[in-house]
Amino acid sequence: MTIFQETARPAPTNRHKLSLRPDQTKLATALFGAMLFAAAVSTSAQTVPPASPVAGAEKSAAANPSTTPKKVTDIIVIGNPLGATDARDVVSPVEVLSGNELLLRRAGTLGETVDGLLGVSSTWFGQNAGRPVIRGLDGDRVRVLSNLGSSLDASSLSFDHNPAIDPLAIERIEVLRGPAALLYGGTAIGGVVNVIDNRIPATAIDGTRGAIETRFGGAERDRSTSVLFEAGNGVVSLHGDGFTRNSDDYRVPKNTGVPSPVVNSSASATGGALGASLQLLGGRGNVGISHSLYESNYGTVAEADVRIDMRQTRTAAELNLRDLGGAFVEGIFVKASKSDYKHVELESGDVGTTFKNTGNDFRAEIKHAKFGAVQGVVGLQGESFRFSALGEEAFVPETKTRNQSVFAYEELVAGAMHYAFGARLERSAVDSAGASAAGPARFGAAASRAFSLGSASLGASYRINSELTLTGNMALNERAPTYNELFANGAHIATAAYELGNSRLSKERSSAIDLGVNWTRGASGAKFGVFMQSFRNFLALRRSGIYRDAEGNGGGNVSVMDCGDGTSVESGCTAGVLPEYQCQAVSARLSGVEAQTNLRLLERDKGRGFTLDLTAKLDAVRAEDRTNREPLPRISPLRITIGATIDWQRFLFSAELKRTARQSRVPQADTFGPTGGYTLLNATAQANVNLGSRSTATFFLRGTNLTNARAFNAASIDTIRGLAPLPGRGIRAGLRVDF
Repeated sequence: MTIFQETARPAPTNRHKLSLRPDQTKLATALFGAMLFAAAVSTSAQTVPPASPVAGAEKSAAANPSTTPKKVTDIIVIGNPLGATDARDVVSPVEVLSGNELLLRRAGTLGETVDGLLGVSSTWFGQNAGRPVIRGLDGDRVRVLSNLGSSLDASSLSFDHNPAIDPLAIERIEVLRGPAALLYGGTAIGGVVNVIDNRIPATAIDGTRGAIETRFGGAERDRSTSVLFEAGNGVVSLHGDGFTRNSDDYRVPKNTGVPSPVVNSSASATGGALGASLQLLGGRGNVGISHSLYESNYGTVAEADVRIDMRQTRTAAELNLRDLGGAFVEGIFVKASKSDYKHVELESGDVGTTFKNTGNDFRAEIKHAKFGAVQGVVGLQGESFRFSALGEEAFVPETKTRNQSVFAYEELVAGAMHYAFGARLERSAVDSAGASAAGPARFGAAASRAFSLGSASLGASYRINSELTLTGNMALNERAPTYNELFANGAHIATAAYELGNSRLSKERSSAIDLGVNWTRGASGAKFGVFMQSFRNFLALRRSGIYRDAEGNGGGNVSVMDCGDGTSVESGCTAGVLPEYQCQAVSARLSGVEAQTNLRLLERDKGRGFTLDLTAKLDAVRAEDRTNREPLPRISPLRITIGATIDWQRFLFSAELKRTARQSRVPQADTFGPTGGYTLLNATAQANVNLGSRSTATFFLRGTNLTNARAFNAASIDTIRGLAPLPGRGIRAGLRVDF
């Protein structure tokens, strides 16, 4: 067992201040209300002009037709349950990653793949474990879904646990930020990441089609291959996919203070799935099932002799009926899945701790017919899972969690105004088996907690003209404490902390506001937004000043603590000790700004010449623990990215410069201290080749961190930040063939 050493750090300074003062908050709310009222009165009879294409869509299709999604429609799923095809009809901020962009951004983890999308960063426990962070919120506040269903794993429990989803199997990713995420449960209070893989074919397949993708290189010397094959007769559709991935310890620049390559950062993964669907009602619906397997073995950079051996199986079933034309019911969507997740932490090849998470989930939506100008969806959702951790590093007792909820989403279109209303009622219960389930005595007696939760949101968009749209959202959200926040009691070696939950915690409450403006003109577009989310009861792990050994002995402050063997910290413990972190409720506020633009400077003339696009992106979050008057931990700083793309015939060339500012706003307990700023240079070259009437090939060469810059991820935990710098220079080559 490794115990991390603490290092002194300078006092934090205030930089990149982006929070809204109370008077600014009132003004923003007033402006939002005025926009709704004035626009509704003045434009209720206005005819909406035809929608122009989504910014950037033309470029993506032209740049790489071979990798434009063939099997998944462009309907935006998570931001609008009614199925919006124009991004401007989705009131809440949504980012979509698919086609050529996804091909080039695929990484070893889901978090690293979506990192850099507007408002999205990633945790970092070396290259093998990364989970999405949305607007400064991570863990159980960000919901990761697989085709709108739960993908149970242990990634929200610990930063060294990777989500059981490999980007090689993904065809599309949607990221929902802001208030509308409440439709997907209390654990989506920060946002939703929905991965789509078409393992249950969504539309009829007539004939055969498939794809093979392989890539190698990078700072980790990745070698990966994925295969997809689909076939059907127009009524029955079949799907099969498989992938394999292997990587070495990844390399970092020499000036990081860490040996290169990083010790125990290699990984391997395999997986695949079989699925089938049957068309119903003459193509107006389908029913299907899929079964998938994911296995991974990877090292943890915290301990040189510890590896995680992970396995998940998942079975999902889905019924989708649309365009029913009934007097009351227009469509029905039902999805159910069962997941069986397990991973063991191997210490020098021997089993140390075994984590299991098994359960099932159910979601049903009914799209009702229009009542006047109102159309919407009502539904219910249920989830039940049992979590256990057995072994010397188990810090949470065996628990069972059950969530049941009902929800509604309604839209009203009145001329240029587009209103959206959402509400959710939820019941959450968590049972702890305590020490009775072969757990240590410190877990105490069995216990149960139950919570009644309610959330609601109101949003609107105002189409000023065919190019310009204003959006605004407000929401009240509630989240129940999770099993680890309630009942944790033990040494969490991966994070170098003794974690202590609090079974008396009450539910987390927040209010949020989101304002934005979107502009599109042909292939050009821009969007700008500001947001603020205030928490009355933010549940945070905070350092208590107490030290304990791995068995929980101790309990005093640093000057008098008994290490459990008769010695004290001051005199030098002969047994390792860890600082205690308690789950506490504090007042918190997160606010920020997001901006993105794509400008088409040169347009191809009748298929000749080339197109030139310039892109720019900026996002920043300021997060404050208002109770203790200090910053919240693990917040990504101000990020600015500028880039250029040339699309010439069947060739594409792009380059981008990504600047991440210094993060000086860290809490006092942060042992790493401020994280320095850095600049990364990335570039891509790509060629598309027709192989026949139905087949195309895409070759690509991508370089990342070409200047081999020294960089550390401010969104990672402080005890790991210095052990796992971001990768150094990497050159990756790849080939995808669609047939």
